[in-house]
Amino acid sequence: MTMKNPDKKSLQVDASEAGGGLYSRRRFVQRGVAGAATLAAAGSVFAESPDSWRQQGDAFSNYGQPLEGTLGSRQQPIRWITSNSAVTGDGVSWTPLHDLAGTITPNGLHFERHHNGVAVVDPGSWELLINGAVGRSLAFNLDSLHRLPMVSRIAFLECGGNSNSLWHPNAVQAPAGFLHGLVSCAEWTGVRLSTLLDAVSPTDDAKWLVADGYDSAGVTVSLPLSELPEDAMLALYQNGETLRAENGYPARLLIPGWEGVTNLKWLRSLTLTDRPAMTRYDTVSYTDLLKDGTVERFSFEMGVKSLITSPSPGHTIPGSGLHEISGLAWTGAGVITRVELSADGGKSWADAELQQPVLSKAFTRFRAAWQWDGNPAILKSRATDERGRVQPERQALIEEKGTNVYYHYNAVLAWAVAANGSLSHVYA
Repeated sequence: MTMKNPDKKSLQVDASEAGGGLYSRRRFVQRGVAGAATLAAAGSVFAESPDSWRQQGDAFSNYGQPLEGTLGSRQQPIRWITSNSAVTGDGVSWTPLHDLAGTITPNGLHFERHHNGVAVVDPGSWELLINGAVGRSLAFNLDSLHRLPMVSRIAFLECGGNSNSLWHPNAVQAPAGFLHGLVSCAEWTGVRLSTLLDAVSPTDDAKWLVADGYDSAGVTVSLPLSELPEDAMLALYQNGETLRAENGYPARLLIPGWEGVTNLKWLRSLTLTDRPAMTRYDTVSYTDLLKDGTVERFSFEMGVKSLITSPSPGHTIPGSGLHEISGLAWTGAGVITRVELSADGGKSWADAELQQPVLSKAFTRFRAAWQWDGNPAILKSRATDERGRVQPERQALIEEKGTNVYYHYNAVLAWAVAANGSLSHVYA
């Protein structure tokens, strides 16, 4: 079968290639498809009909479940849980970014951070109270919220403590998602926060929004009204279904681009005030001690960040030849405008292809072709956002912030590829 190609220019090879075997994606398509087809044909046997033609298929289920066992050569994606054994439900679960494709995180694999377990809230008696420096206080139950105009948007959510093990002097060895998987991306649906605030008529004294929830840890955060993004919402749905208990049912705040703790789960009240509440979560937690002894507090917006998810530690490259490099980039500032890749430890860089559409404050999937020669290599990715912020190298970040920092790590990541195809996390 011959396919017509009216655009002969599309067959031209992009000459902008970097060292270590990085190619444009167009070159990958030209060279890779034929090679892959040849390999597949060499190992294919069609002499017998498949077993699935001879037996009845499985029945329906009321709620679809992941396939048990394996998917190809990789295990079914699961989260890794890190918990405090002294307090039930205190800890985190990590999104397995290294075993996922695309940009949307399934609800069952979305990362979680709980300070004292998952709150159980009765939806029948739940109400959201909005009070304080307002013209009138209002309480909304689920029925009244569903009578208001709703919006949907895709947004990433990242814990401020994501990747914090990389502040340590030695590179921790773990799959990519279990080092950097306190971040996920989903479609959220709910009521704009501005719609609710307009209904209560804030007074001139309203400068801050203090949000608290129903969880027993007493998580309370203070948010400056003047800095809240216009797309902030009260989220009721995630990826089309009602919020799960682990993700804040019946309702949570969604502040796209801001650190995870501000996206308060199991929301109970919103109080407008003239000053921040200065709770534990405003002052001690999610606060960074800088090298000059000052404290960086209320640093809401997440930085520009990227990582290669495939191949990555835990994967094994089956052999030399043409392979695809793929990963994720995101920024709290809005849109990712560029992702560069290096296969020689940062000596040279090539632009990756950004999967369209590139959405604001959402995961952006990037891809590129890599001709691996079988020799040791170091893979890196570097993202740039619409504000011109460039993902920093690790040494530059440490020189700026110091080594007493715990949160907001966003430096360039490096995977070392050994001659046997195995990968490890390195500082390079």
